[in-house]
Amino acid sequence: MIAGCAWCGQDDMAVWCFERMVEEGEVEPDDGTLAAVLPACGRMGNVGAGRWAHEYARKAGLLDRMVHVANAVMDMYCKCGDVGSARAVFESMQHRSVVTWNTMIAGCSLNGHGAEGIELFQETSGHGLEPNAVTFLGVLGCCAHAGAVDVGREIFQSMQCDYGIEPVIEHYGCMVDLLGRSSLLEEAHALIREMPMKPNPSIWGALLSACRAHAGLGIAEVALKELIDLEPWNSGNYVLLANLFAETERWEEAGEVRRLMRKMSVNKAPGQSLIEEAEFQFTNGC
Repeated sequence: MIAGCAWCGQDDMAVWCFERMVEEGEVEPDDGTLAAVLPACGRMGNVGAGRWAHEYARKAGLLDRMVHVANAVMDMYCKCGDVGSARAVFESMQHRSVVTWNTMIAGCSLNGHGAEGIELFQETSGHGLEPNAVTFLGVLGCCAHAGAVDVGREIFQSMQCDYGIEPVIEHYGCMVDLLGRSSLLEEAHALIREMPMKPNPSIWGALLSACRAHAGLGIAEVALKELIDLEPWNSGNYVLLANLFAETERWEEAGEVRRLMRKMSVNKAPGQSLIEEAEFQFTNGC
């Protein structure tokens, strides 16, 4: 039930089933129970239930015996924003798998602890660990948060040269994000053009975000046109391009974009506002 609810996206129900199981006390949770409920706790940000599961795993000896349980505890803490607790679990582990290191590095990236994640990656070689493609996704994300452009370039090059791992589109996306955050827009654009696969909306979106942050209007126009070609149904891309033309006083081109929207029957999504209180939730514009 717990695993099924989590698989169907009903994380709150999964946690509720876990709490009910504990309260009734007829069956004790095992490693499978914890491996199923801890990711649900992380996705919900329910650190209270996650801490209880962690403490149960420690007392039952599952934390020391089952590496996948310890990995799940670390992942839960990282998703709840408690990197310190995740690192404490990591340091206490007697046996670590590549998934353990990946979880900790990715957790650092998720929470903006870029320098710490890079240091962990550099430690892997000293432990005789062979990083995999997921390891590089995590550490490249850390490089982006830390602004470590030179380190990121070296790591990206080492994937294939030193480890024989062919970069996939997600790795290129991390590099575009890294270069874009450092205002190296031309280099990021050149990397996209040199990719061995066709760029997807996430790649162009990462470049566009960088252009908006660093006033790269020329490249932003290229990115938006590519996004419109890939996502002709997405009204936001049309609006951004029209606004870009308007900001540069290219009124005729801005009008053409608006006319293209009407021709393609693309409607602008209405704005929404959300106010959440302890007992009530109000939504406008739905």
